[in-house]
Amino acid sequence: MTVNQNLDSAFHRLFEINMGVKPGERVLVFSDIIRPDEAPSASDLDRRTRLNATARKAAEFAARVYGSSNFIDFPATPASGTEPPYELWLATFGARITTALKSGGVLAKLLAKSASPDEIVHAREIVLQYSKDVAGIIIALANNSTSHTRYRALACAAGCRFASLPHFDPDMFYTSMTVDWDALAVRTSRLVDAVNSAEWIRVTTPNGTDMNICKQGRHAEGDDGLLTAAGSFGNLPAGEAYLAPLEGKSHGVMVVEWGPTRKLDEPLRLIVENGVVVQIEGNDHHRGILEARFAENANCRNIAELGIGTNDKASRPDNVLEAEKILGTIHIALGDNTGFGGAVSAPFHEDYVFYRPTLTAIMADGSERVIISDGKAISW
Repeated sequence: MTVNQNLDSAFHRLFEINMGVKPGERVLVFSDIIRPDEAPSASDLDRRTRLNATARKAAEFAARVYGSSNFIDFPATPASGTEPPYELWLATFGARITTALKSGGVLAKLLAKSASPDEIVHAREIVLQYSKDVAGIIIALANNSTSHTRYRALACAAGCRFASLPHFDPDMFYTSMTVDWDALAVRTSRLVDAVNSAEWIRVTTPNGTDMNICKQGRHAEGDDGLLTAAGSFGNLPAGEAYLAPLEGKSHGVMVVEWGPTRKLDEPLRLIVENGVVVQIEGNDHHRGILEARFAENANCRNIAELGIGTNDKASRPDNVLEAEKILGTIHIALGDNTGFGGAVSAPFHEDYVFYRPTLTAIMADGSERVIISDGKAISW
C-alpha cells in the first residue's frame, strides 16, 4: 500500500467507526500553524508540519467520500484551553449564529473566557436556535487543545460530534488508533464504575507523587472513542476514565517527570494544598512556563482532572495525548475543568502523566479498595 492508501484506510476508520458519519453531513476539519514567536524543537516542528498536512488530507478525504467537508487553519493559540479565533467560530457556527453572538455583546466575552453564567446560557440559546447551521462533525487536529473551551461546549450543545486530537502524531493512526474499540469501551466502563464507588482517590507512585484527590459529589465518565451519538465529545486516540475533582479539597505532592512532548531535564515537585498548586520546586525550564501561567491567571493553579488510562495499544510517553491513555497510567491536569463537571474557568488546561501508580479508592465509610497496583489493573 502507498502512504495515501494507508491514510485513506485510517481516515475511513476514523469517520466510520469513531464518528459514525452520514452521507452529506457537514464535516469540519481544522488545524493550526506555528506562530512566528514559537521555537519548537526539530522533532516537534516535524510533527506539527505533518499534523497540518494530515488534517488537510482528512478534509479532502471527507469531501471526496462523504460529500461535504471544509478545512480551516489559524495561528496556534497560546495554550491548550484558550478559545480559538473568530475565524473558526464562523466556520463552525455560520454567519447567523456568530452575528447574533456579536450583536448581543457575548462573542467577545466568550473569546476572552470572561462570559458570565447568564451570558453563557444566552449564547447557548442562540446556538440552539440555529443549530442546523452548526457543523455535524468536527475533527480538531490542532496542536493545542480546544477541548476545554466554550467553543467546543457550544458546538456539542448543538449536537455536533467533536473529536479532539491535540498534539496528535499521524503515526498514531497505526498504533493507538488500531485498538479494539468495543473491548476498550467495556474496559473503560468497568473502571468508571470502580472509581464512582469512592469519595476520595489516593494516588502514589515510585517517584514520590502522593496525592489525595477529592471526588465528593463528582461523577467519573469514560472516554472510549465511540463518538457517534449527537453531542458526543472525546479525545482520539481515546481510552480513559476521568473526573473533575471537587475544588478546594485535593492535597499532596505531584512529581512531574514528563511535559506534553518531552521528558523534563529535572523532575518538578508541585505542592498542592486546598485544591491548588501553591509551590513548585525544581529547575527545569517548564517551571518558568507554569509560573507564567499562574501569574497570568490564578485559576491555572487548579487541580482540574484525574484521569486513568485504558488503551492497551498506547505506549508513547513523549506525547501527552497518547501517554495519558496508556493502560495503567494516571494523569492529573491543571487549569480549566468547566467542560466536564467542574467549576473553574481558565484559559489553560494541561495534563501530566504519572507511571506505575497505585490508585486506592476510599469509600464514604472509610473502607479502601485498590484499583491499580504499581500500574497493574486490579479488580476491574
